[in-house]
Amino acid sequence: MIRTLPLAALIALAAAPHAFAQTATVTQPIPADGTVLDINAEGSSTRVPDLALIQAGVVTTAASAGEAMQQNAARMAAVLAALRKAGIAERDLQTSAVNLAPQYRYQENKPPVITGYQASNQLSVRFRDVARSGTILDALVAQGANNISGPNLTLADEQGALDEARRDAIAKARARATLYAQAAGLKVDRILMISETGSTPIVQPMPMLMRAKGMMAEADTAIIPGEQKLTASVSVRFLLK
Repeated sequence: MIRTLPLAALIALAAAPHAFAQTATVTQPIPADGTVLDINAEGSSTRVPDLALIQAGVVTTAASAGEAMQQNAARMAAVLAALRKAGIAERDLQTSAVNLAPQYRYQENKPPVITGYQASNQLSVRFRDVARSGTILDALVAQGANNISGPNLTLADEQGALDEARRDAIAKARARATLYAQAAGLKVDRILMISETGSTPIVQPMPMLMRAKGMMAEADTAIIPGEQKLTASVSVRFLLK
C-alpha cells in the first residue's frame, strides 16, 4: 500500500539537503604525492599616530543647580567656540557626558547638608593634526576647560596598516616554508590553506600630556606621538614536492 506523506513532511524533506549543504564542513583532502607543511607567522607594520582622541570638559560649582548649569553652559560655549575657531570639524566634536550632582557637608551624628551643586560637561574631541593638539588644548584651558584627559593616540587608517601587517605575515610564512623545503630537498608547490589567527594594534604606553606651564614659564603643552605597532598572525598550509 502506498502511503502519501503530509505536505509539511514533503517540504521538510525537500529543504533538508539545502540545509545540510549550508552546515556541513568540507575538509580538503591532503594530496598523496606531496608533503604538507603548516607554518604560523606574525607580520607587523609601524605607523606614527595621526589621530588624537582627548576628553575636554568644564566643571563648575554654584549654590543652586540652575546657577551651576548656567555657568557651565557659558564656559562650555566658549570652549566650543575656541575649538571651532581652531578648525576642528563638527564631526570631530561629540558630547560624552553631562552631569549635575549636589555637594554635601558631612558632620558626625548629623544628616548631610547640601552646600551647593556641581555641573560638568565632557566633550570628546578628535584632533587630526596631532602636532597642533597641544597648542589647542592650551587655548581651551584659557577659555575655561578645567577637566582634560588623554590623549588616546591612534590611526585614521588603521585597516590599511593592518593589511600591511597581513602581507608581511604571508611573506614571512612563505619565506619560512621555502627554507624548510630547501632543507628537505623539496620545493614549495602551492598553498593549500590560509587562516588568520589574529590581528590587532599593540597599544603603546600613553604619551604624557605635560602641562608644562605649571612647571616652567612660557612653555606649551607637548604631545609626543611616538609610534604604534600593529600585528597580524596567520596560519598557512603549504604543499611541498
